[in-house]
Amino acid sequence: QVQLVESGGGLVQAGGSLRLSCAASGIIFSINAMGWYRQAPGKQRELVAAITSGGSTNYADSVKGRFTISRNNAKNTVYLQMNSLKPEDTAVYYCKIILDILGEEYDYWGQGTQVTVSS
Repeated sequence: QVQLVESGGGLVQAGGSLRLSCAASGIIFSINAMGWYRQAPGKQRELVAAITSGGSTNYADSVKGRFTISRNNAKNTVYLQMNSLKPEDTAVYYCKIILDILGEEYDYWGQGTQVTVSS
């Protein structure tokens, strides 16, 4: 059974930093892409950053230059380094992985971790 365990959220002042981690277990198939999404109260869930198995990255415009996504394939773990945090970054952050199972792609989500940035 695939499980994603997130950690690293918390409360930080504006301008501060946090590092999120998401470790996947129960993986017996290839992980194609890994990513981080966030959902603020009253808003839709949005992509923050994603990274492919080859290391290509994609970021939301609002976090470019401040956030960095990385992955450790040996540990099936994805990270999100968040610097220069702003109050508008406050949200629940979710990790997602896309598994390639016999040629079909399947999404798996973590439980979410709260990030709160105070002004």
